[in-house]
This record gives sequence, C-alpha cells and structure tokens, in this order.
Amino acid sequence: MEYREKYEEWLSNPYFDEATKEELRAIAGDEGEIKERFYKDLEFGTAGLRGVIGAGTNRLNIYTVRKATQGLANYICKNNGQDKGVAIAYDSRRMSPEFADEAALCLAANGIKAYVFESLRPTPELSYAVRFLGCIAGINITASHNPPEYNGYKVYWEDGAQITPPHDKGIMDEVRAVTDYNTVKTMELAQAKAAGLYQTIGAEVDDGYISELKKQVIHQDAIDAVGSELKIVYSPLHGTGNIPARRILRELGFKNVYVVKEQELPDGDFPTVSYPNPEAKEAFELGLGLAKEVDADLVLATDPDADRLGVYVKDSKTGEYKELTGNMSGCLLADYEIGQRKELYGLPEDGYLIKTIVTSNMADAIAKSYGVGLIEVLTGFKYIGQQILGFETTGKGHYLFGFEESYGCLIGTHARDKDAIVATMALCEAAAYYKTKGKTLWDAMVDMYEKYGYYKDAIQSITLKGIEGLQKIQEILETLRKNPPMEVGGYKVVKARDYQADTIRDIATGEVTSTGLPSSNVLYYDLTDDAWLCVRPSGTEPKVKFYYGIKGTSLEDADEKSDKLGKEVLAMIDAML
Repeated sequence: MEYREKYEEWLSNPYFDEATKEELRAIAGDEGEIKERFYKDLEFGTAGLRGVIGAGTNRLNIYTVRKATQGLANYICKNNGQDKGVAIAYDSRRMSPEFADEAALCLAANGIKAYVFESLRPTPELSYAVRFLGCIAGINITASHNPPEYNGYKVYWEDGAQITPPHDKGIMDEVRAVTDYNTVKTMELAQAKAAGLYQTIGAEVDDGYISELKKQVIHQDAIDAVGSELKIVYSPLHGTGNIPARRILRELGFKNVYVVKEQELPDGDFPTVSYPNPEAKEAFELGLGLAKEVDADLVLATDPDADRLGVYVKDSKTGEYKELTGNMSGCLLADYEIGQRKELYGLPEDGYLIKTIVTSNMADAIAKSYGVGLIEVLTGFKYIGQQILGFETTGKGHYLFGFEESYGCLIGTHARDKDAIVATMALCEAAAYYKTKGKTLWDAMVDMYEKYGYYKDAIQSITLKGIEGLQKIQEILETLRKNPPMEVGGYKVVKARDYQADTIRDIATGEVTSTGLPSSNVLYYDLTDDAWLCVRPSGTEPKVKFYYGIKGTSLEDADEKSDKLGKEVLAMIDAML
C-alpha cells in the first residue's frame, strides 16, 4: 500500500480515534508531511521503537505502540513466557504514561500480566525490576536524551538487558508480521485489573533497587569522614533521576546536595534546554551557575531516563569547573572501582573490564595495569549486559566494570543496562575518598593521565533528517567502504575493520581476519600512535557519528592533536556531503 492509501485508510477506518483523524486532516494540503508520516512503518529495530510523536505509521502513537506490543506478546507466547509477566516503566516525556498503559492493556488482552510502575522511574530500575519480579520481558517508554518531540519504546528480556540475538530478530519478525491494526488486541483498564493482569508496582521495587546500590559502596568510611563537607550540585534535567539520586546520596550521608530548581520537576517539554542531553554544554549552564554560588566540588546531571550521567568537577588550583567526557568519567570510575577492590579484597583471576569499540583506549591501559581481562563489544550497552549473562550461564568470568563513551556505565550486576543512579553514587563516593587523600576528582584524573597516558577522545556527528537524510547516511558509509582512507590527520591507517563484512584488514600485509563480533554497519580504523577513527550511524537519531581518539604527551599536546584530527575528520565529512 502506498503512503497516500495508508493516509486515506487512517482517515476512513473507524478503528482510529477522532483526535488522530483531526490531526491528519490538518495536514491534508501538505503532501511532503503526509509522505513522511506514512511512507513506511516506524521501524522496530534492535532497541525497539523511537520516533516523533504524532499520527501516522511512521510516528509514535497509541496504535504503533499497540502494534509493537502485539508483536512482542506473540513472541512471548511462542516462547511459553506468558505466565511470567512483563514489567513496564516510563519517563517524563509527553505521552509516556499513556503509551505505558496502552502497552500494558495490549499485553493483558493477550493473557500476559503487566507490572506497571505507579509513576516515572529510571531505566536501570526497570532493568532491575525485570529480574526482581521474575518477568519474561520489560518495556520502557523513553526516548532517553532525544529532543522533546520524540518518544520511544525499549524492550528488555528476562536477563534485564535490552534484547539481543536471537530475541531481537524474533521480536522484530513478529512485530513486522502484524500488518492489520484491527487485529491488535486491547482491553479496558478496569477489566485488566479485575482479571489480575494489570498490577501497579512501586515502593517494594524502589527499596530493593536502592539496597542493591548500597552493596556497591567500597568506602563508606570516606563518606562518613567528609560526606558533610562535600558539596554536590545535581540536576535530573526534568526527568526520572530526581527522587532516586537524591535518596541514595542522602541515605549514604552526603549532606550538601544542591538540586537545580529550574530542572528539578518532570517536564516533557524540557523547557530549560533545547534537548536534555548531559553531553551538551547547555544542559549544565544552570548547574554550573549554582555550583559557582555554593562553591560545589562537583556538578552532576542525569538524562531524562537516568541511564547517562554528565559530570563537571572543580579544579582547585584554578577554581574552574572541568567537563569530564563519558570516556573520562568512565575511566575514572573504572580505575577507582577496580583499583580499590583490588586493594581491599583482591580481584578474581577471571575478572573483566568491558568496553564498547568506540570507548577510549585508556580502558585497555587500565585493564592491563590491574592484570584483568578486557572485552570489547559493539556499541550499545546491551552487549555489555550480554557478556554478564554469558559469565552467569557459563560460570566463567567475573564482571568488574563496564562502560561506553556516551556517559553510560554499570557498577554491580543488579541492572543490565547503564545506570546513572549508581554512577552518581560512585562518583560522589570517589570524590569523598580522594578528598580524604587531599585530592579532588580532577587531581585523580590528572594522576591517571600521568599513569596511563594522555588519551583524548571526541566525536563529530551530522544530523541528516527524513528520507533523503537516511539515504545520505548510507551513501557516506558505502563511500568509505569502497574507498577506505589510508591516512587521516597525519596518522596512517594500520588496520581497517568492517563490522558489517566481519573483516579486519591489515594494511601492511593485506591479511584479513574476523572481527569476532555480530554484524553491524560500523567502520573502524586503527591508526598509528594509538589513535583511531570509527564511523557508524546512530541507532536512535538521524545522525552519522564519527568517533576518534588520540594519545598525547601532555594535556596541551592531547588537545592539540585531538583538534587537528577533528578538523581533518570534519573536512572528510564535508567532502562526502
């Protein structure tokens, strides 16, 4: 069916409600908009759904949410998991509670019990809840750090991680097989509750989750010593982190937590930022203003679903607040967690640090320094979760720490997704520990650079929206596939990895080996002097991302080399546009 026919079908079919039809009538004269909304079905990818809220097959609305849930329900029933139920959480975005209920009522109509949080909760708590409640799956309604017009629908499996093979393909196939919206099941809320197929959850799961976080504390002694002196500024960026982040800090003994008032309350319009991403400098403007007022030691911000944590720390020598990238904060925590555990308890012989392919090479140096294994996985925290499951099922390997460059890490195995609440707790604990040693977190970072090398990692990304944008992103990847660079920014390409073709080509010898990882549309170039470049389309936004890293001899040298490589990468992008 062509997009026009689909549009007319939505206008004439009594299945679709009047408000939806009204929204569609309003665009009757805009052919481009009609095409954009109906030229395809909103794709259920490996992370679930993510799209602009609105009427149409290529938008997120109650009907596309129901359709996805029907596919998931069919898959659960085929795998005899219907008796275990599904946990459902949602964030502060527009339509999040409504989409959560639509998903729950579709599951209930299929005879699958839904456990729905009473109000908004962070992503890591949903991951925890799946295992805590013994569910077959979980659904999280969130678009993470995307702009306000977006929402999303993420699916988790019974191990608490986002879906990976074979379940991702199995669920995608089932969702694709639902072609007629009229066949999608639903039922009334009162009916679902009466049948025991809709249960509200809250405090019991909250308490369980918080108690798991507390088990990860290494130096309560340091918190007891200086917790009342340390000054912390925190912003939930209008999202889900406010209550759990403040609760864990308060219960551990941090007395001076200053919340950014303008960003404290949940608000799906995210009125203080253009988009609620802790990677963006603007997200910290208000927090840094407050930090200067109260003379804070560190400034923290979690994204709306509280799986990512952005960090600024004070340099006591200059009084400036230094931004820590996801690579920097991840390495800082990796070094603290593994180093302190080694010192106090010793480490298991088969302990592992896990990182993604676009994460800093400093992680490799940290793992080597502590004599632990390093595992590299594809981008996406679910692959780290997959490794934890592998350790548990084989009895071989111990998870020590896992992180990715995009401000996400996990301490402990209570969740199987990145957890900004436990990261908030651990960074504050590390700040207390270093304070007892007369150091700041920035001092600890500089010490690490001295010990491991001055690694600097950065990212350039371009947004290419709509149908043409999608085509352009594919063209860029294909251009690089056919004509791989031999040199970038003065660095020679040593090896070229193509994760789609499953090849690693040694440029000097021509030898080709396997990547050993699942197929993914990603290109990676190992460069001379421990530098690297990686190109991949975003899985959640209409972007193509260029990641790169260098190793310098000092902070200044690293900045200089990174800027130079960044300019070369931008020039490379421009040439392909």
